[in-house]
Amino acid sequence: MRTNPISMAVFYLIMGLLFIYLAINSAKEGIFTFPTILLMLIATFDIGVSIRMFRLSRKIKKMNIKK
Repeated sequence: MRTNPISMAVFYLIMGLLFIYLAINSAKEGIFTFPTILLMLIATFDIGVSIRMFRLSRKIKKMNIKK
């Protein structure tokens, strides 16, 4: 079963937003603590993958229109 790039992009975007929320809540102790930095890195990765999936979806749509 194939997954749609848009659905994967939305999933990664939601996960990225969740990790941003968790990073903000863990920043009460300080911004430069290990858990906060780890959560920010995971959120950055998830949002980056989401952007790539949205771009891939747009590219696939353009290729299908050309055919």
